[in-house]
Amino acid sequence: MIKGITFLRPAASATDFERLTGFFSALGFTPGKGWQEESSRGAAFLAPLGNLEVIEGELPSEASVFVEVTQLDAVREAALAWFRSTGVDPHVADIADTGWKSRIFTVEPAEGHKFSFWEWTDPLKGKPLAVEGDLCAEGMRFAIVAARWNAVITDRLVDGALDALLRSGAARRHIEIVRVPGAWEVPAAARIIAERVPAFGGPGSVDAIITIGCLIRGETAHYEAIYNEVARGIGQSQQETGIPHTFGVLTCENLEQALHRAGVKAGNKGFEAAVSAIEMVSLRRKLLQTGEGA
Repeated sequence: MIKGITFLRPAASATDFERLTGFFSALGFTPGKGWQEESSRGAAFLAPLGNLEVIEGELPSEASVFVEVTQLDAVREAALAWFRSTGVDPHVADIADTGWKSRIFTVEPAEGHKFSFWEWTDPLKGKPLAVEGDLCAEGMRFAIVAARWNAVITDRLVDGALDALLRSGAARRHIEIVRVPGAWEVPAAARIIAERVPAFGGPGSVDAIITIGCLIRGETAHYEAIYNEVARGIGQSQQETGIPHTFGVLTCENLEQALHRAGVKAGNKGFEAAVSAIEMVSLRRKLLQTGEGA
Protein backbone atom coordinates (compact mmCIF):
# COMPACT_ATOMS: atom_id res chain seq x y z
CA MET A 1 0.00 0.00 0.00
CA ILE A 2 2.97 2.34 0.55
CA LYS A 3 3.78 4.18 -2.68
CA GLY A 4 6.55 6.66 -1.77
CA ILE A 5 8.09 8.86 0.86
CA THR A 6 8.59 12.63 0.71
CA PHE A 7 10.67 14.82 3.02
CA LEU A 8 9.61 18.46 3.08
CA ARG A 9 12.25 21.14 3.70
CA PRO A 10 10.66 24.56 4.24
CA ALA A 11 12.79 27.42 2.89
CA ALA A 12 12.86 30.54 5.05
CA SER A 13 12.83 32.90 2.04
CA ALA A 14 12.64 33.05 -1.73
CA THR A 15 16.42 33.42 -1.79
CA ASP A 16 16.88 30.21 0.20
CA PHE A 17 14.39 28.47 -2.09
CA GLU A 18 16.39 29.45 -5.16
CA ARG A 19 19.68 28.47 -3.54
CA LEU A 20 18.43 25.02 -2.54
CA THR A 21 16.85 24.27 -5.90
CA GLY A 22 19.96 25.51 -7.70
CA PHE A 23 22.23 23.41 -5.49
CA PHE A 24 20.40 20.13 -6.07
CA SER A 25 20.07 20.83 -9.79
CA ALA A 26 23.83 21.46 -10.01
CA LEU A 27 24.56 18.13 -8.32
CA GLY A 28 22.52 16.29 -10.93
CA PHE A 29 19.38 15.29 -9.03
CA THR A 30 16.49 14.29 -11.28
CA PRO A 31 13.79 16.97 -11.07
CA GLY A 32 10.36 15.80 -9.99
CA LYS A 33 6.95 17.36 -10.42
CA GLY A 34 6.92 20.74 -8.69
CA TRP A 35 3.95 22.90 -7.87
CA GLN A 36 2.99 26.55 -7.74
CA GLU A 37 0.17 28.04 -5.67
CA GLU A 38 -0.77 31.62 -4.89
CA SER A 39 0.92 31.55 -1.49
CA SER A 40 3.56 28.83 -1.88
CA ARG A 41 5.56 26.77 -4.33
CA GLY A 42 7.57 23.57 -4.29
CA ALA A 43 10.36 21.89 -6.23
CA ALA A 44 10.84 18.13 -6.07
CA PHE A 45 14.06 16.17 -6.55
CA LEU A 46 14.06 12.42 -7.07
CA ALA A 47 16.48 9.62 -6.16
CA PRO A 48 16.33 5.97 -7.26
CA LEU A 49 15.99 4.72 -3.68
CA GLY A 50 14.41 6.19 -0.56
CA ASN A 51 14.72 4.98 3.04
CA LEU A 52 13.07 5.90 6.31
CA GLU A 53 15.41 4.92 9.15
CA VAL A 54 14.91 5.06 12.91
CA ILE A 55 18.09 5.49 14.96
CA GLU A 56 18.77 4.98 18.66
CA GLY A 57 21.71 7.10 19.78
CA GLU A 58 23.52 9.97 18.11
CA LEU A 59 23.16 10.80 14.44
CA PRO A 60 26.35 10.34 12.36
CA SER A 61 26.26 14.06 11.50
CA GLU A 62 24.32 17.25 12.20
CA ALA A 63 22.20 16.73 9.08
CA SER A 64 18.94 14.82 9.09
CA VAL A 65 18.96 14.07 5.35
CA PHE A 66 21.57 11.61 4.06
CA VAL A 67 22.24 11.08 0.36
CA GLU A 68 24.09 7.93 -0.65
CA VAL A 69 26.35 8.35 -3.70
CA THR A 70 28.91 6.28 -5.57
CA GLN A 71 31.56 8.94 -6.28
CA LEU A 72 31.85 11.00 -3.13
CA ASP A 73 34.93 13.00 -4.13
CA ALA A 74 33.32 14.06 -7.40
CA VAL A 75 30.13 15.07 -5.58
CA ARG A 76 32.11 17.22 -3.17
CA GLU A 77 33.93 18.89 -6.08
CA ALA A 78 30.57 19.60 -7.73
CA ALA A 79 29.32 21.14 -4.49
CA LEU A 80 32.40 23.35 -4.24
CA ALA A 81 31.99 24.37 -7.89
CA TRP A 82 28.39 25.38 -7.20
CA PHE A 83 29.47 27.59 -4.28
CA ARG A 84 32.12 29.22 -6.48
CA SER A 85 29.52 29.91 -9.16
CA THR A 86 27.26 31.64 -6.64
CA GLY A 87 30.04 33.79 -5.16
CA VAL A 88 29.27 32.61 -1.62
CA ASP A 89 31.84 31.21 0.81
CA PRO A 90 31.55 27.42 0.69
CA HIS A 91 30.00 25.61 3.63
CA VAL A 92 31.36 22.18 2.73
CA ALA A 93 33.01 19.96 5.32
CA ASP A 94 36.00 17.75 4.60
CA ILE A 95 35.36 14.11 3.81
CA ALA A 96 35.71 12.00 6.96
CA ASP A 97 35.65 8.30 7.75
CA THR A 98 32.86 6.94 9.90
CA GLY A 99 32.58 4.00 12.28
CA TRP A 100 30.20 2.22 9.93
CA LYS A 101 32.59 1.55 7.01
CA SER A 102 31.78 4.65 5.01
CA ARG A 103 32.98 8.16 4.15
CA ILE A 104 30.87 11.27 4.59
CA PHE A 105 30.80 15.05 4.27
CA THR A 106 28.16 17.64 5.17
CA VAL A 107 27.19 20.69 3.14
CA GLU A 108 24.97 23.66 4.00
CA PRO A 109 23.77 25.32 0.74
CA ALA A 110 21.40 27.62 2.67
CA GLU A 111 21.45 28.60 6.33
CA GLY A 112 19.80 25.94 8.47
CA HIS A 113 19.68 23.37 5.67
CA LYS A 114 22.40 20.75 6.12
CA PHE A 115 22.72 17.64 3.98
CA SER A 116 25.19 14.77 4.31
CA PHE A 117 26.53 12.85 1.32
CA TRP A 118 28.14 9.48 1.94
CA GLU A 119 29.41 6.30 0.28
CA TRP A 120 30.49 2.87 1.46
CA THR A 121 34.26 2.38 1.71
CA ASP A 122 33.82 -1.16 0.36
CA PRO A 123 30.62 -1.10 -1.73
CA LEU A 124 31.57 -4.31 -3.54
CA LYS A 125 32.01 -6.30 -0.30
CA GLY A 126 35.50 -7.50 -1.13
CA LYS A 127 34.99 -8.00 -4.88
CA PRO A 128 37.61 -6.52 -7.27
CA LEU A 129 37.12 -2.77 -7.62
CA ALA A 130 36.38 -1.63 -11.16
CA VAL A 131 38.07 1.41 -12.66
CA GLU A 132 35.34 3.90 -13.50
CA GLY A 133 35.16 7.46 -14.71
CA ASP A 134 33.89 10.31 -12.55
CA LEU A 135 31.22 12.80 -13.60
CA CYS A 136 33.11 15.99 -12.78
CA ALA A 137 33.85 17.96 -15.99
CA GLU A 138 35.86 20.77 -14.42
CA GLY A 139 38.90 21.60 -16.56
CA MET A 140 37.80 19.33 -19.43
CA ARG A 141 37.43 20.53 -23.05
CA PHE A 142 34.65 19.31 -25.32
CA ALA A 143 33.49 19.70 -28.91
CA ILE A 144 29.87 19.18 -29.92
CA VAL A 145 29.49 18.34 -33.62
CA ALA A 146 25.82 18.78 -34.51
CA ALA A 147 23.90 18.37 -37.76
CA ARG A 148 21.55 21.17 -38.86
CA TRP A 149 19.26 18.74 -40.69
CA ASN A 150 16.19 18.02 -38.55
CA ALA A 151 17.12 21.06 -36.45
CA VAL A 152 13.92 20.86 -34.42
CA ILE A 153 15.45 17.69 -32.94
CA THR A 154 19.19 18.39 -33.01
CA ASP A 155 18.81 21.79 -31.34
CA ARG A 156 17.12 20.07 -28.41
CA LEU A 157 19.91 17.51 -28.27
CA VAL A 158 22.56 20.25 -28.25
CA ASP A 159 20.73 22.02 -25.42
CA GLY A 160 20.68 18.76 -23.48
CA ALA A 161 24.40 18.20 -24.03
CA LEU A 162 25.23 21.75 -22.89
CA ASP A 163 23.04 21.30 -19.82
CA ALA A 164 24.91 18.13 -18.82
CA LEU A 165 28.36 19.66 -19.36
CA LEU A 166 27.64 22.90 -17.49
CA ARG A 167 25.91 21.10 -14.62
CA SER A 168 28.99 18.90 -14.26
CA GLY A 169 31.43 21.81 -13.98
CA ALA A 170 32.62 22.40 -17.55
CA ALA A 171 33.38 26.02 -18.45
CA ARG A 172 31.54 27.60 -21.37
CA ARG A 173 34.83 28.72 -22.91
CA HIS A 174 35.93 25.06 -23.01
CA ILE A 175 32.92 23.96 -25.09
CA GLU A 176 33.15 24.27 -28.87
CA ILE A 177 30.02 23.81 -31.00
CA VAL A 178 30.50 22.91 -34.67
CA ARG A 179 27.51 22.83 -37.05
CA VAL A 180 27.50 20.65 -40.15
CA PRO A 181 24.79 20.28 -42.84
CA GLY A 182 23.61 16.79 -41.90
CA ALA A 183 24.48 13.54 -40.13
CA TRP A 184 26.58 12.40 -43.12
CA GLU A 185 29.07 15.24 -42.48
CA VAL A 186 29.38 14.63 -38.72
CA PRO A 187 32.22 12.04 -38.88
CA ALA A 188 34.41 14.21 -41.13
CA ALA A 189 34.15 17.24 -38.84
CA ALA A 190 34.71 15.09 -35.75
CA ARG A 191 37.86 13.60 -37.33
CA ILE A 192 39.29 17.05 -38.15
CA ILE A 193 38.75 18.20 -34.56
CA ALA A 194 40.21 15.01 -33.09
CA GLU A 195 43.36 15.28 -35.25
CA ARG A 196 43.84 19.04 -34.81
CA VAL A 197 46.37 18.40 -32.04
CA PRO A 198 47.05 14.67 -31.66
CA ALA A 199 48.64 14.96 -28.21
CA PHE A 200 46.11 14.46 -25.42
CA GLY A 201 45.60 17.72 -23.54
CA GLY A 202 47.72 19.74 -25.93
CA PRO A 203 47.01 23.38 -26.85
CA GLY A 204 43.79 23.72 -28.79
CA SER A 205 42.84 20.06 -28.42
CA VAL A 206 39.64 18.64 -26.95
CA ASP A 207 39.26 15.83 -24.46
CA ALA A 208 36.10 14.38 -26.03
CA ILE A 209 33.75 14.90 -28.97
CA ILE A 210 29.97 14.64 -28.70
CA THR A 211 28.35 13.81 -32.04
CA ILE A 212 24.72 14.81 -32.59
CA GLY A 213 22.36 14.21 -35.49
CA CYS A 214 18.95 12.82 -36.36
CA LEU A 215 18.05 10.30 -39.06
CA ILE A 216 14.39 9.52 -39.66
CA ARG A 217 13.44 6.50 -41.75
CA GLY A 218 11.90 7.15 -45.15
CA GLU A 219 10.49 4.83 -47.79
CA THR A 220 13.86 4.03 -49.39
CA ALA A 221 17.16 2.42 -48.34
CA HIS A 222 18.76 5.87 -48.02
CA TYR A 223 18.27 5.79 -44.22
CA GLU A 224 20.25 2.57 -43.70
CA ALA A 225 23.04 3.67 -46.03
CA ILE A 226 23.54 6.97 -44.23
CA TYR A 227 23.30 5.49 -40.73
CA ASN A 228 25.83 2.73 -41.38
CA GLU A 229 28.43 5.14 -42.76
CA VAL A 230 27.89 7.71 -39.99
CA ALA A 231 28.29 5.07 -37.28
CA ARG A 232 31.34 3.58 -39.00
CA GLY A 233 32.99 6.98 -39.47
CA ILE A 234 32.49 8.09 -35.87
CA GLY A 235 33.73 4.78 -34.54
CA GLN A 236 36.77 4.80 -36.79
CA SER A 237 37.65 8.36 -35.80
CA GLN A 238 37.53 7.41 -32.13
CA GLN A 239 39.59 4.26 -32.54
CA GLU A 240 42.30 5.83 -34.70
CA THR A 241 42.72 9.12 -32.82
CA GLY A 242 42.22 7.88 -29.26
CA ILE A 243 39.92 10.81 -28.46
CA PRO A 244 36.59 9.64 -26.95
CA HIS A 245 33.60 10.19 -29.26
CA THR A 246 30.10 9.71 -27.91
CA PHE A 247 27.14 8.84 -30.12
CA GLY A 248 24.19 11.20 -29.97
CA VAL A 249 22.91 10.50 -33.48
CA LEU A 250 19.26 9.43 -33.30
CA THR A 251 17.94 6.79 -35.67
CA CYS A 252 14.16 6.91 -35.53
CA GLU A 253 11.15 5.57 -37.37
CA ASN A 254 9.27 8.88 -37.31
CA LEU A 255 9.35 12.45 -36.01
CA GLU A 256 7.29 11.61 -32.92
CA GLN A 257 9.84 9.01 -31.82
CA ALA A 258 12.67 11.50 -32.37
CA LEU A 259 10.91 14.15 -30.26
CA HIS A 260 10.48 11.66 -27.44
CA ARG A 261 14.23 10.95 -27.46
CA ALA A 262 15.02 14.67 -27.54
CA GLY A 263 13.50 15.35 -24.15
CA VAL A 264 9.74 14.88 -24.48
CA LYS A 265 9.25 11.40 -22.96
CA ALA A 266 12.33 9.20 -23.23
CA GLY A 267 14.97 11.53 -21.78
CA ASN A 268 17.35 13.67 -23.81
CA LYS A 269 19.92 11.61 -25.71
CA GLY A 270 22.15 14.67 -26.11
CA PHE A 271 22.33 14.95 -22.32
CA GLU A 272 23.17 11.24 -22.08
CA ALA A 273 25.88 11.51 -24.75
CA ALA A 274 27.49 14.40 -22.87
CA VAL A 275 27.44 12.50 -19.58
CA SER A 276 29.11 9.56 -21.33
CA ALA A 277 31.75 11.92 -22.73
CA ILE A 278 32.58 13.25 -19.25
CA GLU A 279 32.89 9.75 -17.86
CA MET A 280 35.07 8.57 -20.75
CA VAL A 281 37.49 11.50 -20.37
CA SER A 282 37.83 10.75 -16.67
CA LEU A 283 38.27 7.03 -17.34
CA ARG A 284 40.86 7.66 -20.06
CA ARG A 285 42.91 9.83 -17.71
CA LYS A 286 42.77 7.19 -14.98
CA LEU A 287 43.82 4.42 -17.36
CA LEU A 288 46.70 6.50 -18.74
CA GLN A 289 47.88 7.29 -15.19
CA THR A 290 47.69 3.59 -14.31
CA GLY A 291 49.80 2.76 -17.36
CA GLU A 292 52.39 5.37 -16.47
CA GLY A 293 52.67 4.04 -12.94
CA ALA A 294 53.04 0.43 -14.04
